[in-house]
Amino acid sequence: MPKGKMTEKQIEAKMCLMIKNRGGLALKFVSPNSPGVPDRIVITPSGEIWFVELKTLIGRLAPMQRFQTSELQKRNARVRVIHGWEAARAFVDEIIPAKEAKQ
Repeated sequence: MPKGKMTEKQIEAKMCLMIKNRGGLALKFVSPNSPGVPDRIVITPSGEIWFVELKTLIGRLAPMQRFQTSELQKRNARVRVIHGWEAARAFVDEIIPAKEAKQ
């Protein structure tokens, strides 16, 4: 499947593996009774915490997802909505540069 046609699940799997390989954690975020929370909580080797919502290139946030990301941002949480694999790869490069990754 061409990279531009990856599913959200495929993008998430590749991003999580990249984070793990660089010494970070990418925890699945499930919050009962709180629909629309971001897909993953990413913790970098240095301890930065990010809430990450993944979408395909053409994916859009549902109204509840917009609400939840807004609520997190109001509290100064680091939130990122990522569209497509290239953006996911760039995000990981930004928060855990390869040269800083734990060996």
